[in-house]
Amino acid sequence: MTDNLALVAHAKEDVRVEALPEPQPAADEAVVEIAYGGICGSDLHYWLHGAAGQSILREPMVLGHEIVGTVRAAAADGTGPAAGTRVAVHPATEIDDGSAPYPADRPNLSPAGTYLGSAARMPHTAGAFARRVALPARMLRPIPDGLDLRLAALAEPAAVAWHGVGQAGDVAGRRVLVIGTGPIGALAIAVARHHGASEVIATDLHEHPRALATRLGATAMDATDAAGIAAVHADVVIESSGTVPGLAAAISGARRGGTVVMLGLQRAGDIAVPMATAITRELTLVGSFRFTDELDDVLAALADGSLDAGAVISHELRIEEGLRALEVARDASVSSKVLLSFSAADDDRGADA
Repeated sequence: MTDNLALVAHAKEDVRVEALPEPQPAADEAVVEIAYGGICGSDLHYWLHGAAGQSILREPMVLGHEIVGTVRAAAADGTGPAAGTRVAVHPATEIDDGSAPYPADRPNLSPAGTYLGSAARMPHTAGAFARRVALPARMLRPIPDGLDLRLAALAEPAAVAWHGVGQAGDVAGRRVLVIGTGPIGALAIAVARHHGASEVIATDLHEHPRALATRLGATAMDATDAAGIAAVHADVVIESSGTVPGLAAAISGARRGGTVVMLGLQRAGDIAVPMATAITRELTLVGSFRFTDELDDVLAALADGSLDAGAVISHELRIEEGLRALEVARDASVSSKVLLSFSAADDDRGADA
């Protein structure tokens, strides 16, 4: 058996590829052989800053929550999929600790909820960037026949985008503006197209993501074209850059009576926002945080081809090249979604895609 290599964050600018002990599952956990993992912005933040927002790294933590693989040992308590089942992973755990009320149908808002690969709590919630991991059986979602694991690796971030677009209501027949065409913004384009938007316009600072937006069926704009963005008059704006200028651009690009979905996570603390414009245009500003059960819809749409998102994958590197993969993923001018492959080193799937 190959070493159980994993990508582990130890501190700011200290991420290592190292071998872990074999997983020892609890009764309600299955052992999953991970095939692919997508690098997320939060993984980059733990590497570059030792923190993702207010989640500060205080002990070594395996990164990664965008993962797919195959069940090698089913949960001993009989729950979840059988051995041999290909699965995607819903990385959230709902925890109601009584500290704050939240809607029962929105478990993503549970006040004490955890997420794979998160340093929000002590002990940290380990991620799944490893060849073999033990995961709660309730997290596992069978992948439909005909959907390959590589494409299925987009399911978790696509579910984030699906939830975000859904926060605007029905977008069929509407003009949608996406601010920021990183991986989530690119997937928001694909989701908006899937949901029947009449037109999608997308902005970014770099040529590579603008070219990707065009491949996904959007009209691409330079994010510095303030006059052009203001002239869009979008029915729905998906702000996915998570930047203060991006939020200002989103408000500027919305038509009167339009909706702005704040999908990109802004920095902590107060930020300057053109609220007078939002008020006088009677804009609806709505937040979007992770997702609930959209993962199942995404898997079905990827499987039947109605969600055309494969172009979002820009690179694939083996786990042995984990540090290089982080370097590639941090450069938005050359990459979109970067995948880690956890196959053995003699497998030829690890070349850049």
